[in-house]
Amino acid sequence: MEGKGKGESRAEYCTGYSEDVDVIREREYPFLKDTTYLDHAGTTLYAKSLIDSFARDLTSNLFGNPHSRSSSSQLSTQRVDDIRLRALRFFNADPEEFDLVFVANATAAIKLVGDVFRDSSSQGFWYGHFIDAHTSLVGVRELAKLGHRCFATRDEVEGWISKLDTDLANFPRVFAYPAQSNINGRRSPLQWCKKIRDKSSGKRNVYTLLDAASFVSTSPLDLSDASAAPDFTALSFYKIFGFPDLGALIVRKSAAAIVEKRKFFGGGTVEMVLTQETPWHAKKSTIHEQLEDGTLPFHNIIALDSALSTHERLFGSMSNVSSHTRYLAKRLHSRLTAMTHFNGEKVCQLYMSPESNFDDFTQGPIVAFNIRNSSGAWIAKSEVERLANVKNIQIRSGSHCNPGGTATNLGWTGSDLLRNYAAGLRCGDDHDVMDGRPTGMLRASLGAITNIRDIDVFTSFIDEFYVEKAPSAIPLVSQVEVVSQQPSFYVESLSVYPIKSCGAFKIPEGQRWEIKREGLAWDREWCLIHQGTGAALSMKKYPRMALIRPVIDLDRGVLRITCGSESQELEISLRREITNLVTTSLCQSAKSSSVCGDRVVVQAYTAPTVASFFSNFLGVPCSLARFPPQISTRISNPARSSRGNRSTSMPGSFPEDLSPIPEQPPILLSNESPILLISRSSVNRLNENIKYNPRPNHNTTARAVEADVFRANIVVAENLHQLANAERPYIEDTWESFSVGPEQLNFDVLGSCQRCQMVCIDPFTGIRREEPFSTLAKTRKFNSKIVFGRHASISRMELLRDSGIPKSCTVMVGDVVTPSHVS
Repeated sequence: MEGKGKGESRAEYCTGYSEDVDVIREREYPFLKDTTYLDHAGTTLYAKSLIDSFARDLTSNLFGNPHSRSSSSQLSTQRVDDIRLRALRFFNADPEEFDLVFVANATAAIKLVGDVFRDSSSQGFWYGHFIDAHTSLVGVRELAKLGHRCFATRDEVEGWISKLDTDLANFPRVFAYPAQSNINGRRSPLQWCKKIRDKSSGKRNVYTLLDAASFVSTSPLDLSDASAAPDFTALSFYKIFGFPDLGALIVRKSAAAIVEKRKFFGGGTVEMVLTQETPWHAKKSTIHEQLEDGTLPFHNIIALDSALSTHERLFGSMSNVSSHTRYLAKRLHSRLTAMTHFNGEKVCQLYMSPESNFDDFTQGPIVAFNIRNSSGAWIAKSEVERLANVKNIQIRSGSHCNPGGTATNLGWTGSDLLRNYAAGLRCGDDHDVMDGRPTGMLRASLGAITNIRDIDVFTSFIDEFYVEKAPSAIPLVSQVEVVSQQPSFYVESLSVYPIKSCGAFKIPEGQRWEIKREGLAWDREWCLIHQGTGAALSMKKYPRMALIRPVIDLDRGVLRITCGSESQELEISLRREITNLVTTSLCQSAKSSSVCGDRVVVQAYTAPTVASFFSNFLGVPCSLARFPPQISTRISNPARSSRGNRSTSMPGSFPEDLSPIPEQPPILLSNESPILLISRSSVNRLNENIKYNPRPNHNTTARAVEADVFRANIVVAENLHQLANAERPYIEDTWESFSVGPEQLNFDVLGSCQRCQMVCIDPFTGIRREEPFSTLAKTRKFNSKIVFGRHASISRMELLRDSGIPKSCTVMVGDVVTPSHVS
């Protein structure tokens, strides 16, 4: 294994595990084959034997609803009680001092604490939280009637604590903080709980809430000293074991009085309820009985028993996991820190606090960073995550639900962020850099089953794609390729994609095809929409959409659709006025759908046969919809994603639209522009790069890609009349316009097409692979954008005759293409 043990002490590496971590992975985590998973802070992964054990437990026993006296119910109650005790002992929490409340997750535990304190006093409560808090911890402030405060530094917290003994406030107060930041792994002092308790002992009205979710995923939480423990500890078990999806709130029993003031009560939490005359109820006696509303997720709790046993059998203890992940985190951190470009500039900006250190346990196994190029410009975080995904490396990018930590590390003020929000910044979007600064960061987080190879693969990925080994100022097209005798271009193929994100319909040779301001006739006129969300489905999420193949049969006036190798087919009329077909009927009311972030109105097919045809093939509840015959509000914009409406003389497409021609071409349901053009010569050059570029950690040569992966409407090729005329790949990057066919139909070039990992989906098999995106990232990156192909639209003036009446424009395979270059 590359780099294994070279010059490094491996005393901590999987020490105490039942076997070497690689052996455990191969047997227990088969889904990790060929995958580098570095998102354990999101969730760690479950072992195969955990699921097997749980399945045996379920199939060997009859578990009933615990709220009954039947034998099956009593068995569930007994197991829940036993597992509650076992979970407390996992954290060294004495059941005489603590109670454990089962909840859905850490956020549910935090919300439950907020509800308790909201009801604790008629005047409300005061709330304080540390800057590194998860969004869920921040959200409690909205319940605090008596105010709230965000503590920006540890010194601020210490200063506040030092004054608690002289503070005369007589209302409930809560101080909340994370044991470990989920964004960068910085650990907060656990001693704060004891300090706060000691300083406020006279009043006994200041409580502590510890968010331990990130911390417990790789470190032991020791609650053996009840006097120093938090009053409330929130955590999620899936962060530790991968399964079950279950959380807990651990409560110090000395805080029982405040818990009893919660007003809401649910089924199972009361001894008696009067509903007539005098409203009255009697609560149950224990903390968990008062707070566990309704029927417990008892099957998940039973699964926790298997999770605890499996974890102990595989890894021994959380201390072993802590040592193992600390060793690997140090290795990852040191390698990223050491990376430099050819000019000495650092590659990675790491966000590790100066006071944090792996060796003294003040830093958890999380590495947060961003990447710069050799000139200091930021590399887009979403680009890195997309490319990592193509390489089967799982990391996370964004603000990681930690608003304070993100703002602090990246230097954003509140007014900055409000300005960015007004400019369009949203959680999870691709606004990666604004005002010259990153809006989020990349995060690699380690877990019990992370191994040395994961670290080596990830750091090799950064080195391969983002460490510049030599100066590179590659022009879009090399000057030597511009020769005086230019070979002619011709249309090699024409394709339309009637259903967005599905297969292509290749226009037959010899058939002239109409083209309008919205693009080729019938292109992206239909889409598949999710029946629940209304969002248009994308091949990026559902690769099998590539196997849905539509054929436009103009003679019969139908769109004929087949799916993969299945013999079943569906026919949809091209004519809008026909709604009485056996196969389908059009919905007369419009439905709002989301396409590439835009809300558009589509007409959905209501026939069950249509929905089942696509739903059964894709395994997702969806149906077919069509862009309505109306003036489009979607405008072409190659810098983002969108499309418009269509006028016509081809049978079945939209009726004539005599409205003024807009400055920007409208589009229908495509992502960015009316027409996408690529060059066969460029595809050939790309395949040469794929074949001959060195491929770290691979012994085989990558397979060439078909031009079809780029989903172009027009593929142009060069007509090389003489041997001396060589292909000129990427010459189309210099085109500002071009004309096609005997009538010299003019087109404007709108810009280069920015590529994503969708090009990795094989259009013939629906299988995702890493090429060509991996090679494009090395050879076709300009201004942090990976580009291939050109966006175009028919020129505005081509659409009008001298009389101002719209004219018919057509193209055909074999038409001569004459480009005009940028001067």
